[in-house]
Parts: sequence; C-alpha cells; structure tokens
Amino acid sequence: MNTELTLLAWAVALTIVQVVVASIGGMTQFSPGTLAGNRETPVDGKGWVGRAQRAHRNMLESMVPFSALVLIASVAAVSNPTTVLGAELFLVGRIAYALVYIAGIAWLRTAVWIVGLVGMLMILSQVV
Repeated sequence: MNTELTLLAWAVALTIVQVVVASIGGMTQFSPGTLAGNRETPVDGKGWVGRAQRAHRNMLESMVPFSALVLIASVAAVSNPTTVLGAELFLVGRIAYALVYIAGIAWLRTAVWIVGLVGMLMILSQVV
C-alpha cells in the first residue's frame, strides 16, 4: 500500500475519533433518550460539544474529495513527492483543525483548514 493510501486510512481513523469525541460530549449535554431517538430535529451541542459536532461534519465533507483524489491517484499509479506531501498536509491540517476548532480558536481554525485544502489541491494537480 502506498503512502497516500496509508494516510487515507489514518484520515478515516481521525474521522472515527472525531465522532467518538462528539458522541461522548453529547452524553454530557443530552439525555440518553434524546441521543437514542430518531432526532427529527438536529441536536446541537453547546460550547466545545457543538464545536466537536461541527468539526466532525466538516471532516466528513472533506473526506469525500480527499478520498476520491487519493483513490484516483492510486488507480492511475500516480505517487510522487507532491502527492505524498499533499496527503500529509491534509492529515496534519485536519488533526490541527479538529483540535483548534474544539478549543474555539476561530482565526487559526481557518488557517489550518486551508492547510488541508492546499494538500488536496496538490494531489489534484498531479492527477489532472
């Protein structure tokens, strides 16, 4: 398995960790009945719990293009220092994004989000 696919697997692990953190946080603010129910209306946490929920949703949104890019590169047998660095930037940026967002540091959150975006654009530049 190439480096980019390994980093994709780590990004999946990060996504799982984020949902676990958001779920545990939700248990501190909502009743078990609310969490186990059908949730016809969204259950939005307050404070760090809400930020953890939003960070997880943002990770899900980012995983779609990142996964597609890594898989396209893999199928096309494109793996080079640029694609590896792009995947590394994506993962490091997403780890930082989750930590900074949950901590509530607004402007830094945007900066580290851009790091992940740049990583995806680097991979894209190699497959088109």
